[in-house]
Amino acid sequence: MTEGFAMELCGNKASWQIVPDGIESIDLEEVAMKITEAGFEAEVQSRMVWTFTGSADLTLYPSGKLLVKTADKDVAEEIAHLHCSEWTR
Repeated sequence: MTEGFAMELCGNKASWQIVPDGIESIDLEEVAMKITEAGFEAEVQSRMVWTFTGSADLTLYPSGKLLVKTADKDVAEEIAHLHCSEWTR
């Protein structure tokens, strides 16, 4: 657990699940706009999930959870901080 979010390594050890504290749902389009403004390119765009490519591949869920596909923990933490302090706020 890190301040503002939980970050868990997924079973394949090549991705991280980011769970923001105190968020049960988000406006996918609003958060997606902030992610694209941060330099990521939107790929899949549906009411159930949005995906992005950039410094890592991202999958955003309506619950606010974010899957960060990278084996680099530092990259995942940097994205987690952006997600929890800027994108979902």
